[in-house]
Amino acid sequence: MDDENDFDVAVVGGGPAGLTTALYTTRLGHDTVVVNRGGGRAAMMRDTHNVIGVTEDVSGNELLQAAIDQIQDYGAEYRRGSVTNVEATDGPRRFRVETGDDEIAVDRVVLATGFSDATPDPPLPRTGRGLHYCLHCDAYMFVDESVYVMGHGESAAHVAMIMLNFTDEVDLLLRGHEPEWSDETDRQLRAHPVEIVDSEIESKFSDEDDPEWLGGFEFEDGTRREYKGGFAMYGSQYNNGLAADLGCDLTDDGTVAVDDHGRTSIEGVFAVGDLTPGHNQIPVAMGQGAKAGIAIHYDLRRFPMSPEEIEAAGGVDDEDVPAVSADLRSSSASHAASDD
Repeated sequence: MDDENDFDVAVVGGGPAGLTTALYTTRLGHDTVVVNRGGGRAAMMRDTHNVIGVTEDVSGNELLQAAIDQIQDYGAEYRRGSVTNVEATDGPRRFRVETGDDEIAVDRVVLATGFSDATPDPPLPRTGRGLHYCLHCDAYMFVDESVYVMGHGESAAHVAMIMLNFTDEVDLLLRGHEPEWSDETDRQLRAHPVEIVDSEIESKFSDEDDPEWLGGFEFEDGTRREYKGGFAMYGSQYNNGLAADLGCDLTDDGTVAVDDHGRTSIEGVFAVGDLTPGHNQIPVAMGQGAKAGIAIHYDLRRFPMSPEEIEAAGGVDDEDVPAVSADLRSSSASHAASDD
């Protein structure tokens, strides 16, 4: 394995969780590579919500690019590509990460591959301009507005009821499907002032004042309903293939089971962000990334050594400290010089 493909840590995925992990592991002195295929939920955001200190005029791509620039400035390596396989090895590094073009040798692997929202059939408005997936991010936008919830399962029914906290105009669009929620949920839903619309959508129309935004839908039964926007609730597909191949424990819904610091059931493998159970929020993902990065540092840092370890190593001399690699020392010096 050449030095260009030898690292302490490989982060698979370049969303807020993975990039935060890389930020911490790099600044804590561990050679880190991020391999990112692109896309992802954060990259789709037209506006950034609920990230303190980041204003709404910042898009998801702008947020991510700033983070990429930041970790590279600290000395992390960022590569565009897809990881096709991760497996344990008997070599000097614990894992081999295959990207199609390269094989990367690492001691710790961080899976930050997230999930994909199931998209309903068209006609649909543009994502972020009338079609939304994150209730906690975007419900605030619809206070006192006419809102739809699209779907026919348990989650759609519950989100429709939750939206009554923000507006008194909530329609649940079945789009010709039979409801799949439980009888108990049905009784609960019909006790709330939510209108259930059975008919399929025939077409959409734009807002007269802002053509980029949804104005509403026309339905096959001939009705026309105006909406500011709404939420599609058709489930998610977790990108857990690498975790499953490694033997990591998965939960019933397909997320990767982790402890409070992102450790999976396989030693040396961590998972962070939307791939794990919990709230799918950027600040939560960042917190998970930070905790995983610190945990990895505790695993990999060379010092302090026990007296027995020092004796077995023949002592610690000037060549052994600092334990930070030459590349990271150089990046640190450059970063410090740029601050002067």
